[in-house]
Formats: sequence, structure tokens, C-alpha cells
Amino acid sequence: MLTLKLARSGARVTGLDTDPRMLAAARDRLGAANAEAQLLRGDVQALPFEADTFDLVVAITVLCLVPDPSLAVHEMVRVLKPGGRLVIGELGRHSLWAAMRRVRGWLGSATWSAAHFWSRAELRRLVEASGLKVGAMRGAIFYPPVGWFASLAASVDPWLGRRATFGAAFIALAAVRPPLGDETPGLCKS
Repeated sequence: MLTLKLARSGARVTGLDTDPRMLAAARDRLGAANAEAQLLRGDVQALPFEADTFDLVVAITVLCLVPDPSLAVHEMVRVLKPGGRLVIGELGRHSLWAAMRRVRGWLGSATWSAAHFWSRAELRRLVEASGLKVGAMRGAIFYPPVGWFASLAASVDPWLGRRATFGAAFIALAAVRPPLGDETPGLCKS
């Protein structure tokens, strides 16, 4: 859905996934909307792109499912142009949503037993260790599917999400790769 939204906005979009079924679903969705994007099968831990290729790299619920999140972030930084932006959305550790998924993992779900749920501080440290300058971080809470409660809570979620991520099912982070000559220690050199 994000690929489609970006393509519709006029961006030149390249999508990457390890699962051919997800790529097929994305192709179908793009085709139905008469939108275009380059879709490739690949691994975020070994991106099939030249260094300094993209102005924007977006990774949504990726780091929670890869064996080496640090390597994945270093690869994203490698392909990001100096001055480019990285946007990451990850599953929050301290939330009802994460607790329910952890229970599913304990009960045998391979996906959720292997998943890593992130705290705000962990996610910030991971990205900063790659030399990026973290800007905004936001949270979004998972509300139980009780209509009146969800409606009430949704009205305060944007305000709360700008101030705290505790309880957030989803944490979004935006960071910038410093322009050339302004690198910080630890920046993954291209």
C-alpha cells in the first residue's frame, strides 16, 4: 500500500521484498491502480543497489523480522544519498499489541517467536550507531477493537504519539544521513 501511495504521488519507487507472494500482491495492486514501481526480490541485509542511490529509504516492519537489524540499517545507509532521509516504522515493545504477538510466539507461531519488538531508545541507538541524525519519533497505540473506546482513544493518539511511545504498537522514526563532509563517527562509508 505504501509503494502504491508513493508511486501515485509521483515518486520513482523501488520496492524490495524477500517473499515472491508479497511482490506478486504488490504488482497486482499497482496494476489495478494503473501505477508503476520497480519491484525486486532481495534481502535488506544485502541490498542489490549501488551506494548513494536513493533520496529516501522507507522500511516498515522490517527490522523486527531480520536476523541482523544492525546490518540491515547499515545497508540502508549505504544506499542512501548524503542528505537523504531514512524512515523506519517498527513494532513497539511495550504495548498490548506486542504482548498478544509474544503470546502467539510462545504458542508456536514461527513469525512471532522470532520477532523483535523495539523500544524507542533501542531504535534510536540502532539508527544513530549507523551515523544518521535522528529527527522525529512518533508512536501509535493499538486499541482493542471496541468501537466506542477506539474512537475516543483515536482522538488523543496523535497528541500522545508526539510525546511518548510507551504503549505504542508502532514506532516511527525519521533520520537524515549527514551531507558529505558532515559525517559523524560510525557512519557507514560508501
